[in-house]
Amino acid sequence: MNVLNFSGKITGIKYTTFLTRNLPKYLLANFDEALRKESAFILDLGNNNELAISSWVSAKRTRSYPYERVYNTLSFAGKKVTIIPIFKDEGKDGDRDFLQWDTVSLMSLLGVQ
Repeated sequence: MNVLNFSGKITGIKYTTFLTRNLPKYLLANFDEALRKESAFILDLGNNNELAISSWVSAKRTRSYPYERVYNTLSFAGKKVTIIPIFKDEGKDGDRDFLQWDTVSLMSLLGVQ
């Protein structure tokens, strides 16, 4: 039996975004309000410092469709951050959703911290 082994190194991904929405801008003082109202937004830290922030509602990617949230931040020229719950416990009869390593890897490749 022949076994093929592949190895490589991904050094980055280049992309062009299309059809992203205009992100609302919030001041740092209104961060909690922004998280309640928006799935993605620009956070103004003051002194000409801004972050594009997206937030997930669950660690599980197939239930909450979080990639749209992240995608909307990709056209931002500055730092991009996503907030991902590490796990979500849905109670006695529910599933426990955990953050998967490949999610972290993909965010890293896209330059999202």
